[in-house]
Amino acid sequence: MMNELVTISPVDGSVLVRRPYASEHEIGDMLRRARAAGAEWAATPLDARVACLHACVDEVVRQTGAMAESITRQMGRPIRHTPGELRGFEERARHMLGAAPEALAPIVLGPADGLERYMTREAVGTVLTIAPWNYPLLTAVNSIVPALAAGNAVILKHSDQTPLCAEQMAQAFLDAGLPQGVFQFVHGTHDTIRRIIASSCIDYVSFTGSVRGGAAIEAAMAGRFIGSGLELGGNDPAYVRSDANLAHAVETLVDGAYFNAGQSCCGIQRIYVDVSVHDDFVEQARRLTQAYVLDNPMNPDTTLGPVVRTSAADDIRAMVANAENRGARNLIDPARFPRANGRDAYVAPALLVNVDHDMEIMKEECFGPVVCVMPVRSDEQAIELMNDSDYGLTASVFTQDADAAKRIGRRVRTGTFFMNRCDYLDPALAWTGVKQTGHGISLSVLGYHALTQVKSFHLRTL
Repeated sequence: MMNELVTISPVDGSVLVRRPYASEHEIGDMLRRARAAGAEWAATPLDARVACLHACVDEVVRQTGAMAESITRQMGRPIRHTPGELRGFEERARHMLGAAPEALAPIVLGPADGLERYMTREAVGTVLTIAPWNYPLLTAVNSIVPALAAGNAVILKHSDQTPLCAEQMAQAFLDAGLPQGVFQFVHGTHDTIRRIIASSCIDYVSFTGSVRGGAAIEAAMAGRFIGSGLELGGNDPAYVRSDANLAHAVETLVDGAYFNAGQSCCGIQRIYVDVSVHDDFVEQARRLTQAYVLDNPMNPDTTLGPVVRTSAADDIRAMVANAENRGARNLIDPARFPRANGRDAYVAPALLVNVDHDMEIMKEECFGPVVCVMPVRSDEQAIELMNDSDYGLTASVFTQDADAAKRIGRRVRTGTFFMNRCDYLDPALAWTGVKQTGHGISLSVLGYHALTQVKSFHLRTL
């Protein structure tokens, strides 16, 4: 049985972190601290909670340099990009804290003879956030900050690939004055986390990860009657209409496909292009893709780093090879990227054409620097192909016709629909998915609803 967490850096294959997994005794103490500290925190006035959490965000931002470097070493994103995650963390946290008074305000009903009626939102108790490695701060902040603002205690279980992010965030919050026990982290095995969820100590689970992982979370929750937010797989599409600003579409979609080595929950994997502009789009995309620099992510000139681990790289290479064996053509010669030697976590970007929906790569999540381009002849065909997926996190259309975009957006089954952009979360809008992408909402004022319990007051005066 494993008793130690080991993190291998994809940068150079070295052992970066070793940590013992939490013992049963340590987990019991952690859960008891969360219950006790959470009750006191929930009794703290909202304005005091929000002020304290702003100080916590200040402390995280103050450590941008160290935390950005830590992210790069743990999961491989280029150092030129990782500070952006800290900026995104702050943007989302500040927005959610600003939205807290409105989201948590009592709903007072109109006057009625002899009656006072209103509804309040109370903390659910203890929230377990299970965060992934691909955006270790940006995914975690979506539930952690609103959960804390609402008066909950939070326990963070981070990926074994990015354990330092959990440790650094918890220490920063503690240094900023958050009471002990209100926000804790745990290093644990999958079996340990299943037992924690199945216990009576967790009142809500927020999980970002695979469909398989989401199914395991739901199985562990069976019979608990608690809430959950599950953001799972994706295979996000984009549609480039004939009237699109082609240069903008190319630049935006190539970045949306390859940023973070394609390891983005809402990264672009399928692009449908009107046949009249298809060849021009593909040629521009090919030239832009060839300009990427695949190298050690600690090098400030690197624009494409390794994927998270060698086994993931092997899966990506196999998926591309499978598509090529079925007739797809990769317009990017891997030989242009010497760092991609086929033996480690460095993967050359792939731009595939001659693809169709019989191929696995058009059906399943690849989670690497790979994008597929397919010509279409009408909006109707594009909508049909965009919907031909088990997933539904985001979808994009590139056009200069806003009415057409809205019309298409109403028919595409997705959680978020973009016009002329992609791969972005606006914290003022609900972040959600459909189909195998999961369920639940984070961000926006609606993101507070699942993290709170409604209590109705029905008071009759005599």
